[in-house]
Amino acid sequence: MAEPILKWAGGKRQLLDALYARFPESYGRYHEPFVGGGALFFDLEPDAGTINDANPRLVSLYERVRDEPDRLIERLESFADPESDPDPNLPYAETTQRGREVESYYYQQRARFNDRPYAGEYDPLEEAALLVYLNRTCYNGLYRENADGGFNVPIGRYADPDWVKRDRIRRASGALENVEIRNRDFEYVLEAADPGDLVYFDPPYEPMSPTADFTAYSADGFDREDQERLIEAATTLDERGVSVLVSNSGVTYDRYAEAGFHVDTVDATRAINSDVDGRAAVDEVIATNVPEPGRRDAGQRPLSTFEDR
Repeated sequence: MAEPILKWAGGKRQLLDALYARFPESYGRYHEPFVGGGALFFDLEPDAGTINDANPRLVSLYERVRDEPDRLIERLESFADPESDPDPNLPYAETTQRGREVESYYYQQRARFNDRPYAGEYDPLEEAALLVYLNRTCYNGLYRENADGGFNVPIGRYADPDWVKRDRIRRASGALENVEIRNRDFEYVLEAADPGDLVYFDPPYEPMSPTADFTAYSADGFDREDQERLIEAATTLDERGVSVLVSNSGVTYDRYAEAGFHVDTVDATRAINSDVDGRAAVDEVIATNVPEPGRRDAGQRPLSTFEDR
């Protein structure tokens, strides 16, 4: 079984059984337009379909994992402890692109990772390795970008961080082998999904309160208008005979119910707060057009019934 390579805010590992319980009994290809860390995708390991994300560096990572996993592992093995001194043989050993002092090896690698938004140049393999390294050594495993698209999460505190993840990368490479990887708006799925396919939408959640906005993982964000476009896309897919699942925050319950979806509230513990005691269960909803008589049994891990068309 494959596992996510990255830590990811809003990951769905704790909701896997609840999602599987709402899968249709059978389906064709699997599509995930907001793949993020890919908890469901890697657990499912579908035979065919598409994954997509708005973050171009995340998409590039998955392409490298699929196409050259051993070279990616080799690059990861070359990195040093995040709290060690900057490497004088690499760029940004003293200051960043913006002239800020580089305090440690971690911040040097963060500056190198930000060559894409700030300098416009990057090596896809090196960038992919840097993304994994930074994700595994940054504060709380967050991914966050500033308005310019620069990754700006500070260093984390880990006794013995493991950023190589050899086995996970190799297993993930196999899971990605038969799917298309895209970097487009989520509405691409209106063209990609055929009747009988399954689409899982896991968008940046609509905030439960003005202070609970976690959409900043991409500089472009995901606003209320995008949330409404998503409901329209889900409705269109439903009308075309495509099975649809959507997870979102509890405040979207009424809108999905009014659109004709079966909606349930589930509790999910979010590990974003740095204080363990503050990691409370929050209301989330799962909306689907799959009626209860047509669902798999709760807890049953499904296999795609894809046949080559």
